Amino acid sequence: MRPAAAAPAPKRQKCDHWTPCPPNTYAYRLLSGGGRDKYAKICFEDEVLIGEKTGNVARGINIAIVNYVTGKVLATQYFDMYEGDNSGPMTNFIQSAPPNSLLFMVTHDDGSSRLKEDAKKAIEALGSKEIRNIRFRSSWVFLGAKGFELPAGIQREKINHSDNAKNRYLGWPAEIQVEGCIPKGPS
Repeated sequence: MRPAAAAPAPKRQKCDHWTPCPPNTYAYRLLSGGGRDKYAKICFEDEVLIGEKTGNVARGINIAIVNYVTGKVLATQYFDMYEGDNSGPMTNFIQSAPPNSLLFMVTHDDGSSRLKEDAKKAIEALGSKEIRNIRFRSSWVFLGAKGFELPAGIQREKINHSDNAKNRYLGWPAEIQVEGCIPKGPS
């Protein structure tokens, strides 16, 4: 009997997708933090915009703003929602995004304790359906659009709550993710 030929290693796709995105689309993956040591990550077009390796991820809500037309990263920032008064600066950061921007948001640890009404409204204006459901240590990821509508079939938001009885990290929720392909904007 002849030995079976080994299958070739699968080709790596942008942002570690299982299948490639179609032409004229942007690949993205949003991963919330999970437990104390699993850091949040935002990947866009195979570039880690926020994450442990880039050294720009922290407790709270982590945000990246990308120009929808050009695909260029405009800004990244994290906002601690457990200590300090960072809800106002986060609201200003969101509102300062120019029209035709993609806004990627992920939580690590706590994104809700000091999250104020103005910030919730700013996030809802981008299309969030879950921001009012966020609780202490909820894992939350969100893709928002400013100045245009994303196509209906795009996975945009997911939330997972802290639950001492069910969580894998002793009261900390597991990480969650959304990923997909965003049709490129008109140039």
